Amino acid sequence: MLNRRTFSSSLSAAMLVGTGLGAVQAQSSVMATVGQSAPEFSALDTAGKSHKLSDFKGKLVVLEWTNPGCPFVRKHYSGDSAGNMQNLQKEFTGKGVVWLAINSTETGSTDYLAPAKLAGWMGEKQARPTATLMDESGKIGQLYGAKTTPHMYIVSPQGVLVYAGGIDSVASSRVDDIKTATNYVRQGLNEALGGKGISVATSRAYGCSVKYKA
Repeated sequence: MLNRRTFSSSLSAAMLVGTGLGAVQAQSSVMATVGQSAPEFSALDTAGKSHKLSDFKGKLVVLEWTNPGCPFVRKHYSGDSAGNMQNLQKEFTGKGVVWLAINSTETGSTDYLAPAKLAGWMGEKQARPTATLMDESGKIGQLYGAKTTPHMYIVSPQGVLVYAGGIDSVASSRVDDIKTATNYVRQGLNEALGGKGISVATSRAYGCSVKYKA
């Protein structure tokens, strides 16, 4: 059962519970907080298959908020960056990590891509997430307090949220900044896989605002 105590956190003020329901069903009213149980959710992927967070208990899970229309997302998926996000996906799914890309863009946004088109974009970019989930209602994004694309989270094998924040330490849309940045996701996953605590558990997420349903 999820821990319902509220801890003070730099993230908690921004974490709101959504009310919309579409193809997504968030199954807890507990707001995501680093150090506590990650709230359960279920969603359909771009192929129409249902996934629940609890399906992956016992494995490290990455949640990646994405939107192909965002230049910050394109920065990390571009050929000029040598496929920074795709390489992370491939590297860590190869080590048994589950990687869930989540798109919370509402259907009325000019950035919205229907499931087949989003799957096509991911395929074109040779992305390697375990699944790409549709969250048009914004329920999951609001539950986790996702504010930007990308916004990254790591859930431990025990189901605890152990990281929330940016993909790296340099908040820019410049591809050239990737090579000088500390990649917090890679660092945290390597620490967790090595049986260590995550040294940077929170950081400032940067990117485009998530295009939530009004």
